[in-house]
Amino acid sequence: MREAKAARDWYAAQSPRAAAEYLFELDAAFAAILEHPQRWPTHVEGTRRYLLKRFPFGVVYREAEGLVEFLAVAHASREPGYWRRRAE
Repeated sequence: MREAKAARDWYAAQSPRAAAEYLFELDAAFAAILEHPQRWPTHVEGTRRYLLKRFPFGVVYREAEGLVEFLAVAHASREPGYWRRRAE
């Protein structure tokens, strides 16, 4: 998930605290999704999306055979599905 790393790097350049808070929220998102994967709304092409509360990113994932597959950490202001080329 290159975009997650790029976002972390950008926040770190602005403020180490912002980068830490971003990673904390991202980790909490992954944990919440794993605990209740069907809780968040459907998105594009059979995926679901969890929107971070304090940062303009969403975690895009899908369930496959009882497993959760994380596909992207995508910027919420960009065109929906732009991340698909990267997830293949």
